[in-house]
Amino acid sequence: MVQLPRIIQGGMGVGVSNWRLAQTVSKLGQLGVVSGTAVDQVLVRRLADGDKDGYMRRGLDAFPFPEMARKIWNDYFIPGGKPSGTPYPTTQMHQRRDSRNLLELLMVSNFVEVFLARQGHLNKVGVNFLEKVQLPHLASLYGAMLAGVGYVLMGAGIPLHIPGVLDNLAAGKPAEYRLAVTGAAATQDTMMRFDPAEFADGWVPVLERPRFLAIVSSNTLATTMLRRASGRVDGLVIESPTAGGHNAPPRGKLQLNEAGEPIYGERDKVNIAELRELGVPFWLAGGYGHADKVKEAIDMGAAGVQVGTAFAFSEESGMRADLKRSLLSQARAGTGKVFTDPLASPTGFPFKVAQLAGSYSDEGVAQARTRVCDLGYLREPYAMGEDKIGYRCSAEPVASYVAKGGRMEDTIGRKCLCNALMANIGHAQTRKDGSAEPPLVTIGDDLNTAAQFLEADHLSYSAVDVVKELLSKVLEPEPQQAELAVATA
Repeated sequence: MVQLPRIIQGGMGVGVSNWRLAQTVSKLGQLGVVSGTAVDQVLVRRLADGDKDGYMRRGLDAFPFPEMARKIWNDYFIPGGKPSGTPYPTTQMHQRRDSRNLLELLMVSNFVEVFLARQGHLNKVGVNFLEKVQLPHLASLYGAMLAGVGYVLMGAGIPLHIPGVLDNLAAGKPAEYRLAVTGAAATQDTMMRFDPAEFADGWVPVLERPRFLAIVSSNTLATTMLRRASGRVDGLVIESPTAGGHNAPPRGKLQLNEAGEPIYGERDKVNIAELRELGVPFWLAGGYGHADKVKEAIDMGAAGVQVGTAFAFSEESGMRADLKRSLLSQARAGTGKVFTDPLASPTGFPFKVAQLAGSYSDEGVAQARTRVCDLGYLREPYAMGEDKIGYRCSAEPVASYVAKGGRMEDTIGRKCLCNALMANIGHAQTRKDGSAEPPLVTIGDDLNTAAQFLEADHLSYSAVDVVKELLSKVLEPEPQQAELAVATA
């Protein structure tokens, strides 16, 4: 019998849900999850900073195709780390047909993150991706699977085709994923393709197919995933609008409250009784970072909950220590504020932003930043005619966006999430004028509840403290038994 986790640690942002955090949570018999979003850039910047503890080298040494890993080490490792105040190395931005170098970087970086998270225990580890960030999907998934990832979680879109991709990659077969291209004709080839045989070092391994959990926001999407997905869906994470990061837009016509945030109504509420009838395990997310809420979810029939905010502030997460301290100080005082920004994200999805002086949430900081798009994960592919595909981002320089057919009004209020999220984890890019990219912290509406994990004279806590508190009102097997059950599932 499969032992399902009560707690799924959220796959937050870029590098916040890092391998250290996922390892800690999985060691406790719960599901630790690494973020696969932009992890190729995270690896590049860790290597450029000198890989001080040697963990990246350890992960690279374990990669099954040694020459590929060796090349990445030689290309990006800087002994002792790059000089302070100098820029990080840059790579090409992803396209429908990526260069072999970029595909290898995606494979290796996802492998390293999952491999390190799996060290020191026998339990499952998950990886989280955003469906809307489609360009890196295929190579990223394969890299994570080479490392033995146990779960793949995906939201921010409708990931109908991912289960079939997992089936093919596990069998060592080519996989395809249709890229969403604005304005593409029905006859235009927008398919992305990945063949493991093109990268194998003389052999194509048969891999374990990870369980797939779709992150959805409504009963309709839950039913759609189960009925129309290209392969097996092993469970659902039902995310409410209070969760951090990207939120699903409200159903129906967009209306804003006095503060300028989207208004969610009855149509956006999930019917738990209908979820139970679907016959697959489900976890509830968004505002469940409290022991009472965990018990409530389980009592309603959920397998457990997914929690992000509480883990994002833990000592093991990749968020910068100064940002954690500032926001935990707010949480302790009960003054933390989160704004659901309908404009910030180039994806068009509402995006939760913690209000923090000196960060990108500060209007003065936002206005002072010079627009640049050099990472490009949230770019929109668009048809250029003659089967060509272009890429544009509403947060790039306005003139460039408009020249690519974008609407001027779509640039208003947009923020460069790619660079900001890298800054959140201590890898801010340095610009020619010496300035560094500002951070922009995304967190759930329940920011202030993180104070419950703090001892009276501390401004930090461990992911162990979070798991222990969340499960304090739920009867659980002994940790050793839980670990064994998951390890042998």
